[in-house]
Amino acid sequence: MPFLTRFAKLTRSMQATGLEAVALNPGPSLTYLTGLNFHLMERPVILLFTPGQDPALIVPELEKLKLQALSFPAQAFAYGENPAEWPGVFAQAMETLGLNGKPIGLEPRALRLLEYNYLTASAPAAQWRDASAPLAQLRISKDVAEVEAMRHAVKIAESALEATLPRIKIGMTEREAAAELIINLFRAGSDPELPFAPIVSSGPNSANPHASPSDRKLSAGDLLVIDWGAASGGYISDLTRTFTVGAVDAEYEKIHAIVQAANAAGRAAGKPGAACATVDKAARAVIEQAGYGEYFTHRTGHGIGMEAHEDPYMRGDNQQKLEPGMAYTVEPGIYLPGRNGVRIEDNLVITADGVECLSSLPREIRVVG
Repeated sequence: MPFLTRFAKLTRSMQATGLEAVALNPGPSLTYLTGLNFHLMERPVILLFTPGQDPALIVPELEKLKLQALSFPAQAFAYGENPAEWPGVFAQAMETLGLNGKPIGLEPRALRLLEYNYLTASAPAAQWRDASAPLAQLRISKDVAEVEAMRHAVKIAESALEATLPRIKIGMTEREAAAELIINLFRAGSDPELPFAPIVSSGPNSANPHASPSDRKLSAGDLLVIDWGAASGGYISDLTRTFTVGAVDAEYEKIHAIVQAANAAGRAAGKPGAACATVDKAARAVIEQAGYGEYFTHRTGHGIGMEAHEDPYMRGDNQQKLEPGMAYTVEPGIYLPGRNGVRIEDNLVITADGVECLSSLPREIRVVG
């Protein structure tokens, strides 16, 4: 049973860090451990995982039926619509599990102040600690089913972009192109919740790595960066390709070729036992040697899985070793402020004896419009 295996893995990580419980609100970690999906709302939801006890879920009454889908025993602490009653339910859960005074791990980037306040009030003597490390270790190595879900998410994303490209024309706005892509992502079979809003940026906007689609119209001579992804079974893809809108200046063709070579170098650097820094340095060296190092302004990649950004991170200072099952992006770029930008991004997974690239969409320069 995969969830029991995940419980055992988390228990080992917690023991190594001295934690006696973990409290999680809705998000990838809660879903990974239970298979349940809750959205953040005004009603708090908390999973309390304590080794040796059945997991406990604090949920509103209207969500309680979801717990029937669990494949393992769990304790339910449900509350009604009156917020005045909620602190008592939290206190009951903490008392039942015996957590007051114990070291309890939290996810700082995920837990809201809303849930934190209920938790701390219900166990005033508890010691609240950062559980980022054990939770990252829990999800960092993907199994066969997880990799297959990501492979399918890549296929969906590539199919959606190919369906979109013929509809991109000079005079279309970035926002209109993004809308076409989103429609095609759903037509191709993406889960309803996309991993992130697609980036469609042209001309000067493409020099902003995280630009949002605007009402700028595509013009001849633009570079067009499209950064998009799909979701399948709760796992995601995250890809980027750069196109030309008609003919472009020779320098823009040049920087595209440089980034393409940097992408290839970054992809080739991944293997079991290699440091994450090695991937970053391999890609960055190509751009630096070509004289554009100052225009590559971000890390070479990041882990992917249930989230678009998770461990491990391909940074030049990260000596973490790549291990089989780790999935990540390679996405070098060159961004010329006020002019144009290029990024080419692929998704990879470390195998027992090397690395597999899950994405296969052409990386060569392509013309649209």
